[in-house]
Amino acid sequence: MAGSVPERSKIDKIIANYSYEKSALIAILQEIEELYGYLPAWALKHVSEKLNVPLIQVCGVASFYDAFHLTPRGKNIIRVCLGTACYLRGSGRVLEALENELGIKDGETTPDLEFSLQSVRCLGACALAPVIVVGERYFDKMTSTKVRSVLKRVRHKNEKD
Repeated sequence: MAGSVPERSKIDKIIANYSYEKSALIAILQEIEELYGYLPAWALKHVSEKLNVPLIQVCGVASFYDAFHLTPRGKNIIRVCLGTACYLRGSGRVLEALENELGIKDGETTPDLEFSLQSVRCLGACALAPVIVVGERYFDKMTSTKVRSVLKRVRHKNEKD
């Protein structure tokens, strides 16, 4: 897809919605992230050219905020809470089990783009600790032995979709 004409025109429409305002850079990048699930390098370059903002500045914004991703992410984002309550109840072992089961480390995506693994500091469900979230679904009182069954459920749901 590397910036084909139809793809560039999608970006052009997003930029035009903000009247080519440089001050709208973050909002523009948010829409591109929503469209592709990450910020492709070609899109950053295109935004830089269209807004007449140095590429280094666009890349600086894109790499500064945790909400932006510069590489493709998995269909299923698994967030593992490492906040105090979850950590004290074993979320570190849950993260380790997920890394072993998926064959990736925290912050990485499986080669098939099925799963991305991300540790977070709090998911706001301390009473249910330890907690992981897959997409929008919370899994509470997680243990390393429950990891395999959760992944199996997620994979089974994906097969139905």
